[in-house]
Amino acid sequence: MTAFDEYERRAWSGRADVFGGSFAKLCAYPAPQLLDAAAVGEGARVLDVGTGTGTVAAAACERGAKVTAVDAEPSMVVLAGRAAPAAEVLTAVLPELPFEDGTFDAVVGNFVLNHVGRPRVALTELRRVLRPGGRIALTIWAAPAPAGQALLGRAVEAAGVARPSHLPPLAAEDDFPRDPGGLAGLMMSAGLRETACETLYWDHRASPEEWWSGPMAGVAFIGQLLLSQPEQTRADVKRHFDRLSKEFLGEDGQLVLPHAALLASACR
Repeated sequence: MTAFDEYERRAWSGRADVFGGSFAKLCAYPAPQLLDAAAVGEGARVLDVGTGTGTVAAAACERGAKVTAVDAEPSMVVLAGRAAPAAEVLTAVLPELPFEDGTFDAVVGNFVLNHVGRPRVALTELRRVLRPGGRIALTIWAAPAPAGQALLGRAVEAAGVARPSHLPPLAAEDDFPRDPGGLAGLMMSAGLRETACETLYWDHRASPEEWWSGPMAGVAFIGQLLLSQPEQTRADVKRHFDRLSKEFLGEDGQLVLPHAALLASACR
């Protein structure tokens, strides 16, 4: 396990509920396109890896698929089990999954590659559990980030907050370009074929209070960054967040935040 993986386990420990009340709705947006790209339909044996609160697993069950969902965080497994009661939901950590070779007709992972320390190794494991001819579909956040996606980061930067040493970045040798060519190339390097990648764009709507609640509870990297700061620094970040948020306020008082994600698919 890399230092990045160890950080991820600590960062997400016990945070399923606060994630469910903040960023989960944002992450749910690509679910239909993700399942379409993996050709998930009636009777398909599907693995949803990094299921989180179970949104994708539940949507796959609604299509009549036979769904197995896994997540590294036990509190997420609890929520996913409630959201997708027809699925088998397990705790499992990439890059070692408790399944035989070729178990699944389709593998889907919604933003899971953003949370593993060795993305290529993780993809190789996902290829292993996919049957020959089966399809895999994955999303990651695109870079550079659109303005709404960058709002919280801009507030942190405006407050002059530096990245603490205990929040390790992905090792340079394990990183890859977060653009269509970079993600498609990563999938090919893991032995997948017929790769394709597109960019999804959407506006996410949330109240300023909701959008701030996740980071203040320590959700995701931005939340861990805030928790590591003194109270006065967090207050400074909040002040900049309030100021910058005005750029995205709609007439109803909701934030309208442009986001972008990469959706890649391939075959074994």
